[in-house]
Amino acid sequence: MNNNIFNRSVITKQLEIVGNWDVIVIGGGATGLGIALDSVTRGYRTLLLEQVDFAKGTSSRSTKLVHGGVRYLGQGHIDLVKEALYERGLLLKNAPHLAKNQTFIIPNYSWWNAIFYTTGLKVYDFLSGKHSLGKSTFISKSKVLKRIKTVNKIKLKGGVSYQDGQFDDARLAVNVAQTCIERGATVLNHFKVNELLKNHNGTINGVVATDTETKRTYHLKGKAIINATGVFADDILKMDKSTGKNMIRPSQGVHLVLNNTFLPGADAIMIPKTDDGRVLFLVPWHDKVIVGTTDTLLDEHSLEPKALEEEVDFILSNVNAYLSKEVSRKDVLSIFAGLRPLAAPQDESEKTKEISRSHKIVTSDSGLISVIGGKWTTFRKMTQDTLDKVIKAKMLPERKCITQDLKIHGAKETNDWSNHLYVYGSDQEGIQKLIQENPKLGKKIYINAAYVQAEVIWAARFEMARTVEDVLARRVRMLFLDARAAIESAPIVAELLAQELNKNKNWEQEQVQQFSRIASHYVLGQTDIPQRTKVKQ
Repeated sequence: MNNNIFNRSVITKQLEIVGNWDVIVIGGGATGLGIALDSVTRGYRTLLLEQVDFAKGTSSRSTKLVHGGVRYLGQGHIDLVKEALYERGLLLKNAPHLAKNQTFIIPNYSWWNAIFYTTGLKVYDFLSGKHSLGKSTFISKSKVLKRIKTVNKIKLKGGVSYQDGQFDDARLAVNVAQTCIERGATVLNHFKVNELLKNHNGTINGVVATDTETKRTYHLKGKAIINATGVFADDILKMDKSTGKNMIRPSQGVHLVLNNTFLPGADAIMIPKTDDGRVLFLVPWHDKVIVGTTDTLLDEHSLEPKALEEEVDFILSNVNAYLSKEVSRKDVLSIFAGLRPLAAPQDESEKTKEISRSHKIVTSDSGLISVIGGKWTTFRKMTQDTLDKVIKAKMLPERKCITQDLKIHGAKETNDWSNHLYVYGSDQEGIQKLIQENPKLGKKIYINAAYVQAEVIWAARFEMARTVEDVLARRVRMLFLDARAAIESAPIVAELLAQELNKNKNWEQEQVQQFSRIASHYVLGQTDIPQRTKVKQ
């Protein structure tokens, strides 16, 4: 195992070997990982530090769409949509084991809407150009009913079918982290940045960071320090300048996860106009259905944001208007909330529609580079822009970006989407080999789920998972798919991890307790959802 490049002791050894990094990235979500990948493939000595786990925050809590943004098209953001559609095509090409073509249907309940959405989606098709996933088309009422058996048929006129992308966000984050390491970057989770280092001129030239496992603290020097911490960006900016103005306004998006009996076919549903004029999606994902999302401005951010009572009610009422099979709270297998790191406007506007959805790159007086906003679909372009800006600022020598055609770890062209192991792509063979060597690892970790014990070992050995939460939330996605099942699976996962990571029984028990506390927030009870606090809409 000493030769395993994904082994934590092998990775942390690099902190003692490299005296001065070219790029130090703070944050291991979509943005940070993308920057690290772009940086290392340009030939820069690259270090990434993530305080908890890769995609722990916003980057694991999306609607699982790789999309241009039909909603933004309606708002006239043509350039934003066109860029996203181009990047969608690249992502489906570079990570074909995780991102795939998904059919969406918009049910129409008036002829005017049928004409309006058919026309609008033809523009969407046109903007996608050579990266089109297929043409949109109007379909009859009978075809809609045949393809979506649970759709509300009262006054249904027909529907519009269109193509977009769908993916597994946290799995992509793990694979990008692996790709970074394979290319020569040093990438560490559970490593918290506590302080920024500056020279006598007040220019940032490093960070102070602590390995939260060993409690060892490191002073790390670098030429370019990049703040890619999403909703936590202001925390890093305050380390740089305590009197600085907040750059982030978090917007909360909540998702409910249901059994696939509520959407038994292969098609997703796009609800084009909810009570507050936004869109809502029902998307098939890992044999379940994800429903979301909301858009609620908050004044605070946290590692584990919680859904608000009215957000749950909003989703249920809007979904039930479009389905013949009623959804109630008892049908929710898991509920999760994510915070979008929106770039706050200077005029203190309270409308999320008026806060920038595109990314911004800000250079502080000290030289700290902060990337604000953005989304998974455009993460590659966002990171390319960031490195180009660093080069333009003369922090690094000029080198070209090569990520447009860079395959992500696990990339595999042909997939059996019915086999839950498809998310591993080319790594499936490695998991099968573990089972051949130890048949016990072929046993399930939970009776009603597909995941097997070999996946836990694989997660620890090759995917840098260090905790039960790392495994059940972001390596296998059980916490997001069925929270109660995840809680019941925690003891066996803790036992397997303890064996692999040489931990004792006390560690096992602590891990189960810690995970159970976090997972309880993903279980939707009858009275456990908080009322609005410090929220403005």
